[in-house]
Amino acid sequence: MDFILNLISGGVESLFDYLSAHVLTCLVPAFFIAGGIAVFISAPAVLKYFGPQANKFLSYGVASVSGSILAVCSCTVLPLFAGIYKRGGGIGPATTFLFSGPAINILAIVYSARLLGWDIGLARAIAAVSLAIVIGLIMAYLFRQGAENQASPELFSGDTDDASPLWQTLLFFGSMTGILIFASAANWPVTIALLAVLGWVLWRFFSLDEIKQWLKETWSFVKLIFPWLIGGVFLAGVIKTIIPADIITGVVGSSNIGSNALASVFGVLMYFATLTEVPIIKAFLELGMDKGPALALLLAGPALSLPSMLVIRKIMGNKRAFTYFGLVAVSATLAGLIFGMI
Repeated sequence: MDFILNLISGGVESLFDYLSAHVLTCLVPAFFIAGGIAVFISAPAVLKYFGPQANKFLSYGVASVSGSILAVCSCTVLPLFAGIYKRGGGIGPATTFLFSGPAINILAIVYSARLLGWDIGLARAIAAVSLAIVIGLIMAYLFRQGAENQASPELFSGDTDDASPLWQTLLFFGSMTGILIFASAANWPVTIALLAVLGWVLWRFFSLDEIKQWLKETWSFVKLIFPWLIGGVFLAGVIKTIIPADIITGVVGSSNIGSNALASVFGVLMYFATLTEVPIIKAFLELGMDKGPALALLLAGPALSLPSMLVIRKIMGNKRAFTYFGLVAVSATLAGLIFGMI
């Protein structure tokens, strides 16, 4: 009974620390930004750049960062990837998007930096973008003969214009991004001033229906992500209670090929619900995990899991899918090794 109580106590303590330190100043503004992206950024305007007629430099560039623009998470990246791949995007930009999408959405960037430190958060964003491009280019080269998955350039045609002028959209997102930054820094006078700016922008330039849709999308992100996030934080507290620190330090306490490869393979095989990898990795770091394996796990974990591997294999076929799986594991291992040396 004491053992069970200790587990519950560890989970509750971790949950309390998280709720008191991160929710209001970090996740709440990020949820509103994600909801705004879903409503006011045109997905076809982004996705059309994945088509076969697009400039390759532009195509891979957009694919590597569009996860942040589209606010995709691990639960939505697979159907988006399937649509891009099957309907004209090609294997290169599609796999670039598949790898980077879950890792660089606005919630993942903010949450990783806030909870794990800005060095790991920045390394995650840079590595996700650069490795995504490298993986996509390698996949495109290896399977350059299989270009049958091409569709007409009109695939993503249609109305791609935003409802509001660009400067209004930038003012809307800029004020919310400022709120996120200054609230996290506990600079309340600037935060209040930015809230007033946001309120004026909403009153002056957005209709009541648009605001309702924005709030609806924001709430959908909260319902989708927050319960899993709370569960992940609780689980991280339990892990800290039951796993001896010397096991972590002995296995992944240093950054070498073996420890990074182990963290990468663990991330590939495990299933992390949206953002739950962050509190779990924080627990591992507190137990002695080196920052190199932590980054390897951060890169491989969101990109793949056993359920997603089954779906990807169904979409791409065995040869392409297992090539992609290997590239993810190897690239995450190398990124962790390099980061651990810095």
